[in-house]
Amino acid sequence: MQALRLSGAFAAALLLAACAPGPAGARDAAAGEAAAAMVPLSIATKAGKIAFQVEVARTPEEQARGLMYRTSLAEDRGMIFPMIPPRFASFWMKNTYIPLDLIFIRTDGTIARIAANAVPEDLSPIPSGEPVAAVLEIAGGGAARQGIAEGDRVSWTGQ
Repeated sequence: MQALRLSGAFAAALLLAACAPGPAGARDAAAGEAAAAMVPLSIATKAGKIAFQVEVARTPEEQARGLMYRTSLAEDRGMIFPMIPPRFASFWMKNTYIPLDLIFIRTDGTIARIAANAVPEDLSPIPSGEPVAAVLEIAGGGAARQGIAEGDRVSWTGQ
């Protein structure tokens, strides 16, 4: 999954990531997953806290690649995309082979919007709807299965 940005540097990084050939891109994604440091993330829901281990996509290159080329994602895993400074965000599913839930997070840590079960390889924009401080991607349908809802509070190490 990749975030769409308006800056020229990010657009260049996005173009380079999108032009990567499938097999090499898949190898890069697998290598990135293995090398990426996982950080704990929790979501406080009405039923209690839900724990995840997530990769942090900090650089423009990491954000452009996101979860592209992955063929699976465990229920307790994900990727967080910090938006510094907070801004409107728009994602798409190019080269993303698994359905994902996109969770848009406000500056106060509350969930602004959940885009559930984003369709693999769909190029339609998935907008945040308002400025956000981060976007969390988890396995498709995971938010509904775990009772995650708009207004719940998200926190993670290193935010």
